Amino acid sequence: MKSPRRGAPRRVFLQQAALAGGAAALPAQTTGSTAPTGAAAPPAAAAPRIQFPRVFSGRKLAMIAFPLGGAGAGSISLGGRGQLRDWEIFNRPDKGNSPAYAFPAIWAQAGSGKPVVRVLESRILPPYEGSSGLGSRNAPGLPRIAAATFTGEYPLAGIDFRDARLPVKVTLEAFSPFIPLDAEESGLPAAVLRYRLRNATNQQVKVSIAWSIENPAGSPEQASARGPGADTRVNEIRVNGNLTGLVMHNPGLGNEDPLFGDFTLAALVPEGTKTSMLRGWPQGRWWNSPMLFWDDFSADGELGPEPEARNQVGALCLSCTLGPGKETAFPFLLAWRFPNRTPKRCGWSAPKGEADTVIGNHYCQRFASSWDAAAYLGAHLERLEETTRKFVSALRGSTLPPAIKEAASANLSTLATTTCFRTADGEFHGFEGVNDHAGCCFGNCTHVWNYETVTNSLFPTLARSLRKASFGYSLDDAGAIHFRQLLPDGKQRSGFAAADGQMGQIIKVYDDWRLSGDTAWLRSLWPRVKKALEFAWVPGGWDADRDGVLEGAQHNTYDVEFYGPNPQCGIYYLGALRAGEEMAREVGDTASAAEYRRLFEQGSKWIDGKLFTGEYYVQQIRGVSRGLIAPSLLSTMGSENTEKPAYQVGQGCLVDQLVGQYLAETAGLGPLVDSRHVRRTLESIYRYNYKHNLYDHDTVQRTFALNDEPALVICDYAKAERPKIPFPYYGEVMTGFEYTAAVHMLYAGMYAQGVECIGNIRARYDGERRNPWDEAECGHHYARAMAAWSGILALSGFLYHGARRTLAIYPNSPAPLFTCFWSTASAWGTFTMDRRTPETRLTLALLYGRLRLLEISFPGKGGRSSAALNGNALAHDSAPRGKGVSIRMREDIELKEGDKLYLAL
Repeated sequence: MKSPRRGAPRRVFLQQAALAGGAAALPAQTTGSTAPTGAAAPPAAAAPRIQFPRVFSGRKLAMIAFPLGGAGAGSISLGGRGQLRDWEIFNRPDKGNSPAYAFPAIWAQAGSGKPVVRVLESRILPPYEGSSGLGSRNAPGLPRIAAATFTGEYPLAGIDFRDARLPVKVTLEAFSPFIPLDAEESGLPAAVLRYRLRNATNQQVKVSIAWSIENPAGSPEQASARGPGADTRVNEIRVNGNLTGLVMHNPGLGNEDPLFGDFTLAALVPEGTKTSMLRGWPQGRWWNSPMLFWDDFSADGELGPEPEARNQVGALCLSCTLGPGKETAFPFLLAWRFPNRTPKRCGWSAPKGEADTVIGNHYCQRFASSWDAAAYLGAHLERLEETTRKFVSALRGSTLPPAIKEAASANLSTLATTTCFRTADGEFHGFEGVNDHAGCCFGNCTHVWNYETVTNSLFPTLARSLRKASFGYSLDDAGAIHFRQLLPDGKQRSGFAAADGQMGQIIKVYDDWRLSGDTAWLRSLWPRVKKALEFAWVPGGWDADRDGVLEGAQHNTYDVEFYGPNPQCGIYYLGALRAGEEMAREVGDTASAAEYRRLFEQGSKWIDGKLFTGEYYVQQIRGVSRGLIAPSLLSTMGSENTEKPAYQVGQGCLVDQLVGQYLAETAGLGPLVDSRHVRRTLESIYRYNYKHNLYDHDTVQRTFALNDEPALVICDYAKAERPKIPFPYYGEVMTGFEYTAAVHMLYAGMYAQGVECIGNIRARYDGERRNPWDEAECGHHYARAMAAWSGILALSGFLYHGARRTLAIYPNSPAPLFTCFWSTASAWGTFTMDRRTPETRLTLALLYGRLRLLEISFPGKGGRSSAALNGNALAHDSAPRGKGVSIRMREDIELKEGDKLYLAL
């Protein structure tokens, strides 16, 4: 009996307008196996109307959890209603965790009228069911604000609260500093919650906001287990200039306790504002404590006097009087310091006997207490916020499709989640994603982290840290990169090497060097990079016969080994050979460069000639005897029979078969295989893998998209018989793979299709179906989804080479007037290209850092040219270059913050 076929001609349903947030329904299209071989891809449907910044209200607030916190420093999430949720600052993922009481309250009185008192969150959304209804945590029965609108533009979140009974208009601005190229200032263990208040009446209004938080340093359950009177948590009042607040700690915990540390609730008190505090609510049985607190605050909008007998819920209140039409702002600061990260607690695998070893947190080396972190943030808030907003404005002002900006921005939040952390030694580490209470898939997994372009584009020090792990102890004596790092590092390696992970890391080294121009760093790393590349040639290895084609057992991101030539691993290898060639030439290793070039050309020709079907690339399944496979190449997750292996792609159309070419595009390495074949393959992925809905899509695997949602599936067998046992995940939908294919479409000129696919992803994350700041794969906040940033790289066409001091800007956008954010390892800013007239004008604005330039090329015709820096003419020469013109300065120039370079052809 033949294996079942997948991808038979399918009925295409109209996409529901509601999914796209108001988009018109998409026209029906016929796709699938009825398309003739070699036919052009179907035209793109209308892309979903994704806004940027993204705005949510009503039921679409339900799933929102916007991470607040520094990159690698833990996070507390802001919910769509204004509530704090998912307190993940205790050295592990902790979905659903929060103190029993943690909420703001507002009190407002117009003239001599009756005060209005509310929990400063919008009303709780259904469902309301539970064993005790909604219970008593956070007092769900207290009145709340009538409605709210949430605006998300990572790293900035805003909430507009609406309540007709309140005499003041209230908005919230929430953020943590996020400054590209500055991992230190972007890694603060702190967040800002700034409430803006405006008197909307013609009377004076007295208004107060009080934040209450139960001391989170050690749980009350721990105290209860230790017996009566064992709760040793302490809340202390601190004042330093205009910084006032409570430091919450627990001197009863040992220094090695996982919850040892402290938390700060503070405010930057504006002039003319009164403060009042409670080190604890009144102590009481049953629900007396929240009741007595609410009575106290409701009486006059202030706190106190403080009771002698109190519990562990501290409160900080700011109060002022506003004249008609007047405004003020109450900036609250949250900060934390919990130093005792261990592999066991966070879910990271460790060498034998090391699971409980404290590996620590980098931010704890910088700040001795949470109060110190809050004080630093308060003292430098103006500068930190200004630079953060400069980045946000640069991205917002880019004339990219909103879906591209929104996808890129939203997935930056992964850096602030528990997917990422920095150990006490400053090194950066990442899970693939996180489960609710532990990390999921440890080790900076190379074959996952290869897809993202955020670290090398925005935080090069973090990218180099990942490279240090791969080419440090994880690289064994034979040259195999053991693709999951154990912590503490340097004591034991994880099991085996992944072909795609290893080749991708080599490309990443090239890209890190290209963006920085740091050839000294490249020279220091080159011997180990060379060893990793040439590991493919060892007996029983991936390219033991040195013909430029990967064969044998190739472990990969699908958690199995592919046997025989295949495009996913094979084109990755071509990219690594090209990167190796460029790096070898730079360091003077000309013999290696020549050999890598030979293998590249031979392998590229073979893959085009043997694996391309006329529509896409396929795998030639070739089993191999287990005894002929090199050590470090086999997992226990793939086929037990290596001679007749299961879990293969075969003749299927794989969504990321061109991932090596995708990375080559982002790194500027050029075509790895025939560009015409690449375009045809992307058209086939759009034709076969793209499902306009999933009503008729059958999969028994994990489900990340369903029903009316359009998506790109991992592998489609419309044109071929599916293997009886195909590789795992073949029928799934995962956003990181979708972004990779969609971004590649943008690079290949399939603008409408690429934008459509990215818009479809983000339409699924609408706040009601899913959290817009949590794209899951194997765990929440999955690292691969940071490939969304590559959409900006693709459409900008911005390619800088630091060692050569050259810049090429060839946008892949049809807009005649185009503005876009750009970044290198030393600077970032915006550029504007105006092609509305025969004269092409380019303005390069530097907003942060410094940038050295010698030559700039961009679209245009030969003839007269001009160049000026801040209005001062620059001596230069111009000449045709490819599809445009190159302007070469007579001597190097260096742009610094605030500079503008003007060029015209």
